[in-house]
Amino acid sequence: MKGIFLSAALLCAVFFTTGVVAENPATSQPAALTIYNGNFALVRQYIPLELTSAVSNVSFTEVSSHLEPDSVILRDPSGQRSLQVLEQNYRADPVSQELLLSLYEGKTIDFLVSPAGSPQQIVKGKIIRSGYVPSMVRYGQYQAPAYSQPIIEVDGVLRFGLPGQPLFPALTADTILKPTLNWQLRTDKPGRFDAELAYITSGMTWQADYNLIAPEKGDVMDLVGWVTITNTSGRSFENARIKLLAGDVNKVENSNELAIAGRAMKEMLAADAPAPAVTEHTFDEFHMYTLQRPATLHDQETKQVEFVRAMNVASKRLYVYDGASVNWNQYRYWQPEQIRSDRDFGTQCNKKVWVMQKFVNSAKNGLGMPLPKGKLRFYRRDTDGHLEFTGESMIDHTPKDETVRVYTGNAFDLTGERKRTDFSIDTRNNWINESFEIRVRNHKTEPVNVIIAERLYRGLSWKITDESQAHTKTDSQKMEFYVTVQPEGEQVVTYTVHYTW
Repeated sequence: MKGIFLSAALLCAVFFTTGVVAENPATSQPAALTIYNGNFALVRQYIPLELTSAVSNVSFTEVSSHLEPDSVILRDPSGQRSLQVLEQNYRADPVSQELLLSLYEGKTIDFLVSPAGSPQQIVKGKIIRSGYVPSMVRYGQYQAPAYSQPIIEVDGVLRFGLPGQPLFPALTADTILKPTLNWQLRTDKPGRFDAELAYITSGMTWQADYNLIAPEKGDVMDLVGWVTITNTSGRSFENARIKLLAGDVNKVENSNELAIAGRAMKEMLAADAPAPAVTEHTFDEFHMYTLQRPATLHDQETKQVEFVRAMNVASKRLYVYDGASVNWNQYRYWQPEQIRSDRDFGTQCNKKVWVMQKFVNSAKNGLGMPLPKGKLRFYRRDTDGHLEFTGESMIDHTPKDETVRVYTGNAFDLTGERKRTDFSIDTRNNWINESFEIRVRNHKTEPVNVIIAERLYRGLSWKITDESQAHTKTDSQKMEFYVTVQPEGEQVVTYTVHYTW
């Protein structure tokens, strides 16, 4: 019976130059990673090279399956020699059963058949169609191989699917076991040195997650922030030095240009800052977080590291009633004539009162650290001492000393009602009068403060001509009323707005 026998050396990482086999750089030089929110990362590592005076052929396998070939930088970090890349080839299609089937299309190979209750036997089959489509790495977008059903000819009969386990005679000369970079290199100073390799890879991202815990009564909370790192790059990184960059980095998609902010990449290649603790500092227009110590990121792994902890964070609960049940995006591109002619617009009633939580991200409040975007989960301790989940929301990147204000759910014991009480329009003189009545009811056992949010949606030129209490204008088309509703009580707000155009 014929088959493939792979030696242990073939299964190890391959790194060689013409006539010289170098040590495995993965064990001698751990990688440094800068991971971004946008599902990509910058990988940097030092690799030993020993080049001759002629053109040297070099292969390196310790790279990811989602590497962007046009982002690769290979250089002598000491600047003592020139290093010219005459040619670079990247292959991200490691050997697999499906790939080998495609390499033997049109040929006859052995198949090991194991019938139930019978001895194993060898049958010969001709591979008419392997059903394999190679993977692609194009403009930074990795596409996994696709498969269809193979067609095998056995004893002159075509069959869909494999008759048994395929036994391939041998590996072909151009098969690879791992994603591989191949270079043709030339240098003006032959010899051994440590080169620096850097590249962008997709399949790696991070996010922040925050848990906020409130006591049985009151809104003074404890906050714990976690960094969640996900690696689906197709490569594991042992004892990597990890930085996390928070911010909105522009990355060009579907382009053959270098898909990374060039200035940021050059600065990070030029300096490798130590990581004494989980620290944060400003970098360019972003914020950089450095993990406390090296960490191993296995492929297909999610890792979490605590990066912020604050006790006794003062916060405040807000109740907001936005009574106009309208899909505002639906009207975003309307013409003014359409809005003015829609007499029912904004009269639908939303009865839910939102529950919101706000706190100040300041040093005085136990925080004061730029908070990367992520999910906030709120918990409150029950009378039995157990924590109960009370809602969650997302926050964007939040600088220090800014106020975080997030929606956590709807109040059960608070309801609202909004209705239009009058409407008149004069198209000849270009004006509209519109009146509303808003009611908020409280079924709790304690008084609550409610913010009534109103949108002046019909135009930018408006004036409140009558109101039951004073409003606060929050922007060009929004205003708020602040009311206190007593237990089992109700508050009523009325107003009339005059639009002109």
